[in-house]
Amino acid sequence: LFYFLGSIVNFSQEPEVHFKYIQAACKTGQIKEVERICRESNCYDPERVKNFLKEAKLTDQLPLIIVCDRFNFVHDLVLYLYRNNLMKNIEIYVQRVNSGRLPVVVGGLLDVDCSEDNIKQLILSVRGNFNVDELVEEVEKRNRMKLLLPWLETRVHDGSTDPGVHNAVAKIYIDSNSNPEKFLRDNLHYDSRVVGKYCEKRDPHLACVAYERGGCDMELINVCNENSLFKSEARYLVRRKDPTLWEQVLREDNQYRRPLIDQVIQTALAETQDPEEISVTVKAFMTADLPNNLIELLEKIVIDNSVFSEHRNLQNLLILTAIKADRSRVMDYINRLDNYDAPDIANIAISNQLYEEAFSIYKKFEVNTSAIQVLIDNINNLDRAYEFAERCNEPGVWSLLANAQIRNGLVKEAIDSFIKADDPTSYLEVVNVASQNDNWEDLVRYLQMARKKARETFVETELAFAYAKTNRLAELEEFISGPNHAQIQN
Repeated sequence: LFYFLGSIVNFSQEPEVHFKYIQAACKTGQIKEVERICRESNCYDPERVKNFLKEAKLTDQLPLIIVCDRFNFVHDLVLYLYRNNLMKNIEIYVQRVNSGRLPVVVGGLLDVDCSEDNIKQLILSVRGNFNVDELVEEVEKRNRMKLLLPWLETRVHDGSTDPGVHNAVAKIYIDSNSNPEKFLRDNLHYDSRVVGKYCEKRDPHLACVAYERGGCDMELINVCNENSLFKSEARYLVRRKDPTLWEQVLREDNQYRRPLIDQVIQTALAETQDPEEISVTVKAFMTADLPNNLIELLEKIVIDNSVFSEHRNLQNLLILTAIKADRSRVMDYINRLDNYDAPDIANIAISNQLYEEAFSIYKKFEVNTSAIQVLIDNINNLDRAYEFAERCNEPGVWSLLANAQIRNGLVKEAIDSFIKADDPTSYLEVVNVASQNDNWEDLVRYLQMARKKARETFVETELAFAYAKTNRLAELEEFISGPNHAQIQN
């Protein structure tokens, strides 16, 4: 029968012919021919042949191995071989026939409670290629990951950069709490998304570490939001320095925006010493039009953070933002800070009707002429202007006050101020106003000061006239008898 079927099997498409030929070959001990037909024929019924070969209990299990490998009966094969104490044939299968089936074989062995030592030895003995991720999946879904560790560490030691290997090591270290954070920060080869996802339900903090290492922005943000890890999220965003990412998390429709902003202000920026991180964060808050939050943020940087407390642009921005969003804070900032652009800030304060703040800036930086100008022109308080002039006692300040006083009809006060300023430049106006108001005594004092500064004909003529008007005849006689430019005859 064997020879008869052998003459037709290669040309026949009949499943029965092929099956009977396999039977005859087994009965006559033609195992090599059984192997050939099992490997090459596409006409036999795989299930029927598999069952026959199992029942035949051949000394050589290679035909059964071939059928099960070809038609994906690997799990059945493992169960059969293990239960019949044919472990050696399992080794032959994964070492010589198809190493790619190792993951399924290991899964089957775990299902029949094969000892871990035997499984470890089997894995270590396989030199061919197989899918590491599939092996990890088979072991992981049975909660037996740790048995892979010796093999994995051997692969790592041998220089493997296969992400699957390093993913598996990461998972084992995470589950066994074997310093996983250091591994996740230092290892260059694991897949951040795979390991991060694995960590999410086990330890969200470790998920953040994995996602950050891989720059997995959205995954990190999502896991932080879901687990209220806003401090970690804030630190990541500050370090990331990505305007687009900032724009996304600072959108008004982000329900987690408020707690995130709190942590950016309270923690993340307080820790950084990188000017670029500060700059990108500040610009992000400006772009998002969050002036009140920006004020909080800048306060934390400029007032609480000594590294950036003297940063001129940040001080400027803090004051300008307060002018725009919260004027009640401006005066405090003006008094507490020392390194802002005072003239520019003061001008902006004036244009925003913050006159007291502008005055305080000029006074603080001793730009006294500008300070009294604010009191005169904007605050319109000559009494305060006089008190200020008394305190600083500068000629330029007295001169500005004098001109304001004379414009307001305060002739005596104006003349007093002009004399303190030692300023004769407005003599025409002073003479005119004093004459109209009969302030001759005061005019004498003013013209005496003016004559010392400039020997003008007009000044000396008016002085002579003022002497006459005040009946100071002795002084007039002395003046006339001495050298002078007065037009006496007129």
